[in-house]
Amino acid sequence: MPSSFRSISGKKMVKILEKAGFFVVSQRGSHIKLKRNSQTGTAIVIVPDHKEITPGTFKNILRTANLSLADFDTLN
Repeated sequence: MPSSFRSISGKKMVKILEKAGFFVVSQRGSHIKLKRNSQTGTAIVIVPDHKEITPGTFKNILRTANLSLADFDTLN
């Protein structure tokens, strides 16, 4: 696993994203849609509600949410 990966569940990821200003918009099945409005635009992130998020999905969520790994660690 890459060193940037953090083992985390979907529910914990949602809580961390809420601390970053996102809010839950909807849920369809096991996927939770979060949204954040900012001056630069709207960011929409889809988080799977799984026991453990895979490394690729973790990196994609951070990239889509425009969060660095350092930002994630401070919110965690």
